[in-house]
Amino acid sequence: MALLEIEHIYTAYDRIDVLEDVSIKVEMGEITCILGANGAGKSTLIRSVLGLTPANRGKIIFNGVDIAHLPTHRIIEAGIACVPEGRRVFPRMTVDENLSAGAYLVTDKKVIEERREHVKYLFPRLAERSNQLAGTMSGGEQAMLAISRSLMSSPELLIFDEPSLGLSPLFVKENFKIIKEINQMGTTVLLVEQNVRQTLAIAHRGYVITKGQVVAEGSATALAENAEVQAAYFG
Repeated sequence: MALLEIEHIYTAYDRIDVLEDVSIKVEMGEITCILGANGAGKSTLIRSVLGLTPANRGKIIFNGVDIAHLPTHRIIEAGIACVPEGRRVFPRMTVDENLSAGAYLVTDKKVIEERREHVKYLFPRLAERSNQLAGTMSGGEQAMLAISRSLMSSPELLIFDEPSLGLSPLFVKENFKIIKEINQMGTTVLLVEQNVRQTLAIAHRGYVITKGQVVAEGSATALAENAEVQAAYFG
């Protein structure tokens, strides 16, 4: 069953289409990946889903409801969260304050605390730095915090935008391990990445975008064996 269905969307900047007739399905309980080089349209796709750059045409169906023209806060309320490219934590707020910001829609303090403890279980280092200002943390630690902040809303769909960007190989490996664990605990994941090898190693299925169009799709195994994908990304 598809949790998210993007149907024939066109999204433009200054009347120039960046996405042209893009259709993608994200199956419930799976990790679906979007692969593509810089400028392929991956970030625009995320912005369209989140309502930041609404599609001019087409549908974006989430849990059976067309969210294509809803404001962003309504889309977040519906059950979608995003770990943004470059992490973008609140640097002058502490770890715990960043986590609380991720649960701004939750009014039950007990629930907030339970979720805070859960993400600190996933990332023990955050438990050691509860009162540390986020801006003084390392890039890897900020990545942990950005993921944890997004989990605080308990989303049905969690979007990762280039989670390996700017991280050391060790933290990249750890991040992908955590993404897989988050999925195994029941959260559907849409993973947008350039790190093709590690992405296909944890994804169930995926799509390749080039110049705003889907040029290949299939299971992760099929994409890894696709001659064009191998030539473009594996050398």
